Amino acid sequence: MKYKLLVLDVDGTLLNDAKEISKRTLAALLKVQQMGVRIVLASGRPTYGLMPLAKSLELGNYGGFILSYNGCQIINAQNGEILFERRINPEMLPYLEKKARKNNFALFTYHDDTIITDTPENEHIRNEARLNNLKVIKEEEFSAAIDFAPCKCMLVSDDEESLVSLEGHWKRRLNGALDVFRSEPYFLEVVPCAIDKANTLGALLEQLDVKRGEVIAIGDGVCDVTMIQLAGLGVAMGHSQDSVKVCADYVTASNEEDGVAVAVEKAIIAEVRAAEIPLDQLNAQARHALMGNLGIQYTYADEDRVEATMPVDHRTRQPFGILHGGATLALGETVAGLGSMILCQPDEIVVGMQVSGNHISSAHEGDTVRAVATIVHKGRSSHVWNVDVFTSTNKLVSSIRVVNSVMKKKMTDEKKELDNY
Repeated sequence: MKYKLLVLDVDGTLLNDAKEISKRTLAALLKVQQMGVRIVLASGRPTYGLMPLAKSLELGNYGGFILSYNGCQIINAQNGEILFERRINPEMLPYLEKKARKNNFALFTYHDDTIITDTPENEHIRNEARLNNLKVIKEEEFSAAIDFAPCKCMLVSDDEESLVSLEGHWKRRLNGALDVFRSEPYFLEVVPCAIDKANTLGALLEQLDVKRGEVIAIGDGVCDVTMIQLAGLGVAMGHSQDSVKVCADYVTASNEEDGVAVAVEKAIIAEVRAAEIPLDQLNAQARHALMGNLGIQYTYADEDRVEATMPVDHRTRQPFGILHGGATLALGETVAGLGSMILCQPDEIVVGMQVSGNHISSAHEGDTVRAVATIVHKGRSSHVWNVDVFTSTNKLVSSIRVVNSVMKKKMTDEKKELDNY
């Protein structure tokens, strides 16, 4: 496949204004992962605040990653391993605290599932805590209470002019020691030197041996510009400011109009050909799902036929040592599901509607059965598959009929425009 990595900003990109992943976006992202594309959540949020989103997207099952603190950490979503990390020298904290107090700014940092701050009543800090499900701990002597190296520190004020002034001063004063930037009109972020989403993403690409041309990056803010420019395909959200849009290869719909799904359907799903389906990656990534638990492995896939194998062992047999009928039906639905996924259009989703089977003969423990799914009916609203299951000696075990429902997604004006891109 052309693209191997999909990098997504979170707030204003992956999430709509209600801070939710829409059903259409979730379906599209699960689908591209099933096709072998790994997802990176790249956000200014702390790692703890991104974990629930990673779980919703099943990143742990598909080899995804969390790029948190605007680039200070990379976490392997599968096992929680820290792949990359940069932190602020604690010796800098008294200086940051001094400047914050001089300007009457609130100050906070993150630590595991907490926010540590000298101003817990600040509205923006309380909102940040709610957004990431963090507890707030008050420490009046901020720098003295921090006994660890933080990933980043945040100065907070509604006096945007003063924040801009301090940002300009620190860009000169702290050059080579720390980097500063405003992520919101009321937030001034302080991070280790040379840390941003693009630089950290570059480190991940090197570890994964993935080329820039194999990456799609989608974002909406100024903090996303560098990663949009780094990617082979950089996408700006429809509501982004012009300075972000001009840096992108094209502009998708807004986060309220499923912009991520629109871009993914156009750039990835519409471009996939059956011969390009990475069966080895699908098999590896499904090891934590039902398919993996039953030992099912895809062996062949095109637009008319899908094949897979399944062992008859302790996972799939009855107490009497023969293949369980329920496992056989699960095998049938698995191969028919992949077949419909290959056939459906980018603006369609497929869900199982009915499965029935006739069990003709038995397969015994120690054997490996083979399922062959062929398309019987390809309609606009449904696919009907016949799935025959054979033993290793080509004896017919079961004949299964699977009906999948094909549902059309609403096509927005922005999607129609992208089709002309």
